[in-house]
Amino acid sequence: MSNKVKSYKFKSLYPIKPSVVYDTYWKFAYERHQVFLNRLRGDDLELSEDEIIRKYKFTNSFRACDRVSQYLIKEVIYSDKFDARDLFVRILLFKLFNKIETFQLLEERFGVIAYDMFDVKGLVSFLNEEMNRGRVLYSNAYMMASGCKDFNVTRKHHAHILLLEKMLRDDLPLRIQDCASMKDGYSLLLSYPLIGNFLAYQYITDINYSELTDFSEMEFTVPGPGARDGIRKCFLSLGGVTETELIKILAERQESEFERLGLKAPTLGGRPLQYIDIQNVFCETDKYARIAHPDIKGISGRTRIKQQFKRNDKAIDYFFPPKWKVNMEKLYGD
Repeated sequence: MSNKVKSYKFKSLYPIKPSVVYDTYWKFAYERHQVFLNRLRGDDLELSEDEIIRKYKFTNSFRACDRVSQYLIKEVIYSDKFDARDLFVRILLFKLFNKIETFQLLEERFGVIAYDMFDVKGLVSFLNEEMNRGRVLYSNAYMMASGCKDFNVTRKHHAHILLLEKMLRDDLPLRIQDCASMKDGYSLLLSYPLIGNFLAYQYITDINYSELTDFSEMEFTVPGPGARDGIRKCFLSLGGVTETELIKILAERQESEFERLGLKAPTLGGRPLQYIDIQNVFCETDKYARIAHPDIKGISGRTRIKQQFKRNDKAIDYFFPPKWKVNMEKLYGD
């Protein structure tokens, strides 16, 4: 398997033309990561001097540091040794709902989530009961289409369980395991109903946290709607460069861009921002710019940030895929 990546080393950004929001992008990435480090190291009385970051909710600069991703990595993927089919069922059953409480609920009812326990009738019946009691099964982050018409059912969790069943019937776990590249795995996921470009990229990234695959996160990327909004705000013109190429260019330029602004380039224990992180910061910069640069318009035209910051003091014992070789001592003490 080749992980060779095309080089995009530009001496300058020309012919790409940045806007005033471009520097904000890098400053936000730095400052949001400082908030993470402050909390990680227990120096979190103020968290940030940035009023916007203090007031509103923003995800981490590094996707894998977010609470839901941490639960996925530590409790869903690496809580025990699982084979390919078991890992796939655990990851997809978690990500279909993208809600920690729903996965915990399923494990309380069915025991360890694995391939052998997957039963459409039992899962749907149980989730129907919980929904009838008023339980919210889904998070509000990049939710899938309901799929009710596609699968001829009345509730979306039923459709999503049927979608997973179809994937298992097609032996998708082993087919993804045999993929030579992240793009190939992405394309397999994209071939299924209800899964669009952005969701397929999110799912292959989540699968790639596990030992099921071993792709580089600097191999392939797909900008989502929020990232495209952020890109529109950060640049007056892309000069003929695609949004995907732009993400790759910035990934290579990150150290020099932080240095230009007098900032220390953020890393995750020595691991720089990956393509998934670069595109994620674009999404968060889009939100941040609604307050910091209200005159700069994106694609969606949104002008408010819906979610305000609510402190969650439940500690996270941070854990990252061992194959990344994250230097935890450096992370805690850098």
